Amino acid sequence: MASNKVFSVESPYVTGLSRRQTLKWLGALSATAAFPLLSSCDSNEVLSQAKAAHWPTLSLSPITAPGYGKDPNLIMPPKTPWPLTLSGAQLTLVAVLADIIVPRDGDVPSASEVKVPDVINEWVSSPYSGQQQDRINLMSLLSWLDTEGQQRAQKNFIELATSQQMAIIDDIAFKKAYSSAAFGKPAMAFAAIRRLVLAAFFCSPQGTKDLGYLGNVAISGDYPGPSEEARAHLDSLLGQLGLSL
Repeated sequence: MASNKVFSVESPYVTGLSRRQTLKWLGALSATAAFPLLSSCDSNEVLSQAKAAHWPTLSLSPITAPGYGKDPNLIMPPKTPWPLTLSGAQLTLVAVLADIIVPRDGDVPSASEVKVPDVINEWVSSPYSGQQQDRINLMSLLSWLDTEGQQRAQKNFIELATSQQMAIIDDIAFKKAYSSAAFGKPAMAFAAIRRLVLAAFFCSPQGTKDLGYLGNVAISGDYPGPSEEARAHLDSLLGQLGLSL
């Protein structure tokens, strides 16, 4: 884990995406292969069984806004289908966490630089069951981080020095913490949020570029079709299946 500490109470995270942009990104994130992992049953079962010395029990008001419905328009989604959940302070703390998970690396931007916190806010504000489990995980983790910071240094997490922040994160960032009496629940919640941050980052144009993904590129002229090697491979597979033309 690394950190590029750029946010503070005096220098909060600033939202940079419109609701229309975050809703489009939300649709892309929901369609990724990583989507089923964000709130997997196994993770939630372990989370419910783990223990924590001061894991908060939050009473969150349910989100009752309607979803997209059975036939959503992801090209031109509704402007404000549901209210956003995170306060400015919470969004800044999410930005700090996101940049610990995906810090700037040379020319590759950090998670906050591509506005991943905006997408996470949209994600945990939506009314679907999987996203609402992530909402519980995130809100509980944010509360726990501030309480842990107060216990260790009499400061909220965002006010801690980078070394102090990283000491807390190192205690919950690895699987060995799952069975810990003090860190079991925050470790599982952090794992869920880390998957969400990474999935959102790699759905961004910059994250896609970092992966080396070459899809969604316009082809000038006629479509050239598959290469001869690809045709031969396809013919071989069809032959094995008894489907040769």
